[in-house]
Amino acid sequence: MRFDLTDLQLFLHIRDAGSITGGARRSHMTLASASERIRGMEDALGEPLLIRNRRGVVETPAGRTLAHHARLVTQQIEHLKGELGQYGKGVRGHVRLRSNAAALSEHLPEVLADFLVWHPLVSLDIHEHTSADIAHGVRTGMCDIGVASDAADLQGLVVMPFQADQLVLIVPKDHPLAGRASASFVDVIDEDFIGQAEQGAMAALLTHHARLAGKTLAYRVRLGSMDAICRMVGRGAGVAVVPVAAARRMGRAAGIGRVRLTDAWTHRQVVLCVRDPDHLPLPARQLLDHLLAHAGQGGAPTRATRA
Repeated sequence: MRFDLTDLQLFLHIRDAGSITGGARRSHMTLASASERIRGMEDALGEPLLIRNRRGVVETPAGRTLAHHARLVTQQIEHLKGELGQYGKGVRGHVRLRSNAAALSEHLPEVLADFLVWHPLVSLDIHEHTSADIAHGVRTGMCDIGVASDAADLQGLVVMPFQADQLVLIVPKDHPLAGRASASFVDVIDEDFIGQAEQGAMAALLTHHARLAGKTLAYRVRLGSMDAICRMVGRGAGVAVVPVAAARRMGRAAGIGRVRLTDAWTHRQVVLCVRDPDHLPLPARQLLDHLLAHAGQGGAPTRATRA
């Protein structure tokens, strides 16, 4: 059987997107061309690689094996590009990064912008995920670097401190809670909330802890921007839970009050995680070094283990 690099990258894109249509789009192919390539791969193997259903596709055991080896091959290609890129300016590096909402909105934009300015031949593929999904993505090779909360299960990954992160409640200046220095999440869970978009990592975190308390958060509106959330809270539309960095940055302009949350899960450390820093493609290693140089707290890398 013969699978070329385009076949392997297409299969990975389909797997990550969950559909042939999505994979074709990411591969810049027509749906017909992508479908024909997948059929050709399956015919060459003599086994189905994907199970089609109304929601998309699910990989078969043969498909999972192919995905594993396809990622190894594409990672080796990235290594090759990175090393050859030192000899010629025509090769562009590519780094895949997953981040949680807090880091993506508050800690990463300026740092990543500087990296792109200093490395004009490198591009970044950034996706927001929950910390649990980030850890899974790093373990399975779906991304090179993860930026996650240390509250997630990071077992087996090399973990490096990046930034301290705390979640706080923000309220309108005239809200009854504005006079309180602190509160627990259960104390405020029945308030009207301004939330992050439903697919966001922050929304998933709050939903999880509300369910643990036997409650459902009442959202008046969901927004995709932390700045927009802060401004809407300042206008009196509801309350919200946001990273303290966002609350400080937007406090005066948005007219919001800040209430410290006492729950242990709101006091977190944002960490960088990789499978093995010594085996990262060169562009990913450069990004990791750049992020570590801008870390708010020092500390040697450690390999996480289950307590």
